[in-house]
Amino acid sequence: MEYDLIIIGMGISGISASIYAKNSGLKVLLLEKNSPGGLLNRINKVNNYPGYSEITGPDLALELFQSINNLQIPYKIAEVQEIKVEGNKKMIKTTVGNFESKFVIIASGRQNRKLGLVNEEKLMGHGISTCALCDGNLYKDKEIAVVGGGNSALEETIYLSKIVKKIYLIHHRDAFRAEEALLQQLKEKKNVEIFLNSQITSLIEDKNELKEIVINDKKHLSVSALFTYIGFEPNNSFFINLNILNKEGYIEVNENYETKIKGIYATGDCIKKEVYQLITSAYDGVMASIHIINQLKNKN
Repeated sequence: MEYDLIIIGMGISGISASIYAKNSGLKVLLLEKNSPGGLLNRINKVNNYPGYSEITGPDLALELFQSINNLQIPYKIAEVQEIKVEGNKKMIKTTVGNFESKFVIIASGRQNRKLGLVNEEKLMGHGISTCALCDGNLYKDKEIAVVGGGNSALEETIYLSKIVKKIYLIHHRDAFRAEEALLQQLKEKKNVEIFLNSQITSLIEDKNELKEIVINDKKHLSVSALFTYIGFEPNNSFFINLNILNKEGYIEVNENYETKIKGIYATGDCIKKEVYQLITSAYDGVMASIHIINQLKNKN
C-alpha cells in the first residue's frame, strides 16, 4: 500500500504531524521502534506544556497515543533501517517490512548521550540508567550517583532524593546550568553531595553489576547505581546514506522543515535548531505537515 505520508517517530512532533495529516484526509502511517511518546516515557514531570499545570511524562505520552487511537491513525512498531529515494517515491525498509510513500517526515528524536567509558554498555541496565522514573525504586535506601549539570540532571536528582539514601551529584563544570528554581530545590536536599569540576573516569563492576565509580582518576565512590544526564545526541544513524546530516549528526532542514532531498522532511529533536522543547517539537511537526498537505492539494 502506498501512503501519502509516512512519519518516522511517535514522539510529540511525529504525533502532531500525523494529526494534521489525518484530519486533512491524507493516507498516513506512523512508525515507532520503541514506545509511543519517545523520551516522554523517561521524564518524571512535565510542567511547561500548555494545558497541563503538571503531568508525568508517561501520562502525557498516553494522552498523545490516545489521540492517535481516537483518530484511527495507523501505526506500526518497527525500526527503520533505510530510506531509498526512487523518483518521487520513498521506499522505507523496516524490521517488519517495506513501505512506500510520497512524503516522509523524520521525527526520530534524540537519545541520552553516553559517557564513553569502558564497561558502560555492559553495565547499562546493571547499575547504569538514563531513566530515574523507570529504575529509581530499584535502589530504594541505597547510595547512588547522578552525572550532569542541566535541568534534567537536577530534576531527576530531586526526584531520586525522595527514594534513595544518598546521591552523589557529579558535574564537570564549576557551576550548574539548570534553572534557578531547580537550584533552590536542590539546596534543600540534605542527602545530596555535590562534586563540581569533576568527571567520572572509571566504572568498576563486580559480578556484572556496578560497584564503584572513580572521579578524576583518584576518588572512589561506592554506589549501587549511576544515572546519566549529560545531554543528548540525535537518533539519525539510519539516515547517514541520505547525506542530510551535519557534523553533529543532526538533520539540516529549510524554513519548511524540508531536507535537501525533495519530499523528505524532518522535525523535532532530530533537527538542528535553537530550542529543544515539547512545544517547539509539536510546532515543527504541524508546520511540516501543513506544507506537505498544501503540496498535495496543489497537485490535485
